[in-house]
Amino acid sequence: METVKFTQMKDGDREDYAFLTEHETEYAAGTADRLLAAMVELDKSLSGYKVTRLGHSLQAATRAWNAGADIDWVVSALLHDIGDIYAPYNHDEYAAAIIRPFVREQCAWVVEKHGDFQLVYYGEHVGANPRKRDAFRDSAYFDDCVEFCERWDQASFDPDYVTRPLEFFAPMVQEVFARKSYDPGIIRTDRREPLSNVALQMSRAALSHVRLGATVEVAR
Repeated sequence: METVKFTQMKDGDREDYAFLTEHETEYAAGTADRLLAAMVELDKSLSGYKVTRLGHSLQAATRAWNAGADIDWVVSALLHDIGDIYAPYNHDEYAAAIIRPFVREQCAWVVEKHGDFQLVYYGEHVGANPRKRDAFRDSAYFDDCVEFCERWDQASFDPDYVTRPLEFFAPMVQEVFARKSYDPGIIRTDRREPLSNVALQMSRAALSHVRLGATVEVAR
């Protein structure tokens, strides 16, 4: 069977959909690879900053890693602006939709809302509401998004910051997107994890002798 038999979905049978499920499962398994390739394409998106969009994303992820953040936070920081390529007017929602089935709800929410929260830094200069984030003050994740933006997003435009390359983060992206989608044990609705962990921060600092770009096991 090389293709399904039907030309309208309503005419498909069990055999057709078993065939499609097999192909879709195989295709979905390559999601991480496609995302990593798309990250490289960020260098062709919005310009004008002192670092490229890929450089910004890698710097945000490096700051998360250096803070001892867990793998959900690190991957979320890496991918938070991936929507800049195809969805420049709602890049935050685009990125959140990609990661939502595979990371903690807390992280997906922060990525989805970070665009509104970032306005506090520049909204007054572009005719936007710098207090737009106030609409979300009742959220359990409000403070997390404030911290995400302050420490990892708005700060990650420094060309002199020592930033790890995409290859360093690739195993983490592969691990996250190999998870079962929407696994309750992963999503953990209303569960908050800190953006920093002193013990992990110190442990990772001890890896500073490892050549940047080397593959190291992710500490949890």
